[in-house]
Amino acid sequence: MLIFGCLSQSLGATELRQLTRVAQALLSMSGRVTMRGLSRWAGQGGSYRTVQRFFNTTLNWGHLQWRVIRTHLLAANEVLLVSGDHVVVTKAGKHTYGLDRFFSSLYGKAVPGLCFLSLSLISVTQRKSYPVLMEQVEKAPPAKPAKSKSKTKTKSKTPPPGGRGRPKGSPNRNRREVELSPSLRFIQEQMGRLQRLIGSRVKLTYFLFDGELGHADALQMVRQVGLHWISKLRHNSALYFPYAGPYSGRGPRRKYGQKLDSRNLPFESLQSTTIDKEMKTQIYQLALWHKKFVDLLNVVVIVKTNLKTAKTAHVVLFSSDVTLGAADLIEYYRLRFQIEFNFRDAKQYWGLEDFMSVKERPVYNSANLAMFMVNVSQVLMRRRRPDWPECSVNDLQAWWRGKTYVEETLKCLPEMPEAICIEQIVAQVAELGRINHMQTTA
Repeated sequence: MLIFGCLSQSLGATELRQLTRVAQALLSMSGRVTMRGLSRWAGQGGSYRTVQRFFNTTLNWGHLQWRVIRTHLLAANEVLLVSGDHVVVTKAGKHTYGLDRFFSSLYGKAVPGLCFLSLSLISVTQRKSYPVLMEQVEKAPPAKPAKSKSKTKTKSKTPPPGGRGRPKGSPNRNRREVELSPSLRFIQEQMGRLQRLIGSRVKLTYFLFDGELGHADALQMVRQVGLHWISKLRHNSALYFPYAGPYSGRGPRRKYGQKLDSRNLPFESLQSTTIDKEMKTQIYQLALWHKKFVDLLNVVVIVKTNLKTAKTAHVVLFSSDVTLGAADLIEYYRLRFQIEFNFRDAKQYWGLEDFMSVKERPVYNSANLAMFMVNVSQVLMRRRRPDWPECSVNDLQAWWRGKTYVEETLKCLPEMPEAICIEQIVAQVAELGRINHMQTTA
């Protein structure tokens, strides 16, 4: 595969040959993606032992992903965002490495399985997400409660010294120097890895995550690595206007003004109003304070009103960049959902839900191979778009499967036909099983 020519500097000849065999098998095969299934479709040089050795090899998937993205998917002067999210893979049994109970939004509850953190680059112009890093999340063991030395509990009759409030003489705490939780430290480490991997080739400005991390500690985590934060707040978050009244003449100046009322937003903050059938959408942009956040927030409130029932609902987005416009903030947060399409393709087509490995290295390689094939499939579909505008992953797999059937059938002939005849046969047989067909030129 010519696409893998850029990987020769990161892989040895043996690993590159094995990766090529496995990728071709993934494009051609049907059924569950397991080591046994891959060996059946890998052809000559792709035995079961070869596939096993490949999944037990130590590979730097971040470098492989970035080389494919940089060589085949990025255009000049591309505007890129960094997006992150967790994906939960359900697993049965008891021996898979990292197996625990994780909350799955698909099931709406905690399920037994594996959890992975994925960091992706999102192209604003192409509206596509390209996964780069995929790391397994392990739950920290629960802390053991300290054993009390005495069996009887004695109640203190005297109140603590100093009374209410902060102890006298204690210094002010720097609210920007927060103590990150283990999960936030893990995300920050992966963000640092991504920045070192990309280097100065691409300038990254914004990091996007869903409402799971819409809090002050997450914002400081992102600011510590030099990026701006875009996320979502709760709809009932307590937000305050900056105080604009006179100074009282004593004590510190007031910081917080009137509390924001989502049902009575100021008209001068209205950015746009659109009506689609019976739904009216109003977008407001304001600079507001939140008592848990250190800096002023760039807040965008999206209010939707049903003109027939008069019911309203609103969404609160925010960013640490106060210069970002409302339209761009909304567009960037919408693009965050592109990472969900990566997870869908990885589970549905490339074996993220199918692998049956139980040891640490094969589990890590199986998950990263699935995300790697997401980028490879996007490269293949982009090359076919001029003649095949509606090409999907289903169509791509059907074409490769038909090509494989033709090649294996022709090997049974006593004499191979001419090359042009082979191309015609492949083009005709590869049409079987596809949803969207190629455009024929007159």
